[in-house]
Amino acid sequence: MVDDIKRVVLAIAMALITAISAQLNFKIGPIPYTMQNFGVMLSGFLLGPWYGLLALLVYVALIALSLPFAAGGGGLGVLLGPTAGFIYGFAISAFLAGLLRKMIWRKGVTKEVIMLWLSTLIAVIPTYLLGFAVFYSFAVGDAKLLGWADSAAKTFGFNLSDPFLIVFTATVLIFLPQDFFVDHLLAVLVYRYVHEMLKERGIEID
Repeated sequence: MVDDIKRVVLAIAMALITAISAQLNFKIGPIPYTMQNFGVMLSGFLLGPWYGLLALLVYVALIALSLPFAAGGGGLGVLLGPTAGFIYGFAISAFLAGLLRKMIWRKGVTKEVIMLWLSTLIAVIPTYLLGFAVFYSFAVGDAKLLGWADSAAKTFGFNLSDPFLIVFTATVLIFLPQDFFVDHLLAVLVYRYVHEMLKERGIEID
């Protein structure tokens, strides 16, 4: 019972860390560069699949309560808008990150660190898929959103004509390098540090 209470408290703490990481952003349009994936992956790594999922559900609930915890602010408008798919995808990604960590991590050796980092490419898929799908559903009927997506894709050297590919590029491809090489790597390194620190104190992360 005590352990469950501690995990719930940690889930709330990770929801707040994810909220803080959302504010570390660089706005390039409707979808900014943020550090949110750091909080998402670290939630799963530290808390495991179910409590990692809980952390991100708490995060979504706080946004629904109009707290400005998303990169675009807070409220139901954010959760029903063109970037909402990313927010819902975070919860599934945290679950997968926790599941993959439990499958991979044993002693924290270099091989496991690398494998855990590579596994984030799997864990992040729901975030990208839902983010793309929801944004695309808005963009096909909104010339302004589609125009932004086209402009963003061209800025990164993608000169495309198919709306599907334009939106996929603007919602997934241009964010993948920063997510993987910054957010995900940092989450893995922080997890390793916390794991080793707790292990020295005789505390094992389940």
